[in-house]
Amino acid sequence: MYKIQTNSSGTRSIEISEEHLQTIEDYQLFRDLIDSNGYVDEQVLDKLKFNIRSMLESDAGKDKRLLDLCLDVIYHSNMKAFGLQQLVLLFINWKNQGNGELGMTKRAIQGTPFN
Repeated sequence: MYKIQTNSSGTRSIEISEEHLQTIEDYQLFRDLIDSNGYVDEQVLDKLKFNIRSMLESDAGKDKRLLDLCLDVIYHSNMKAFGLQQLVLLFINWKNQGNGELGMTKRAIQGTPFN
């Protein structure tokens, strides 16, 4: 279980499970989400919500893991652009840990462009 900070003052957070991260990977939710400038803002969060909403309306919406991700993380009342940026960073680091056997030692940090 991981915890991401969802505001800059650190007073709000959301817990993220391995299953949430695996669901993000399985559905490739972050693919082509962030523009070339690398900034995560409210428009990026809205784009993610719209993408997920359309998945939920299709056959993919029958997947309980996707619904759990929405309820627990994406549509959480504390989720804002700052929290999404932290989630993307967590996801990148989680993916890099999974590829440890390939010799990847990169670690994403806040302030680094994603693309």
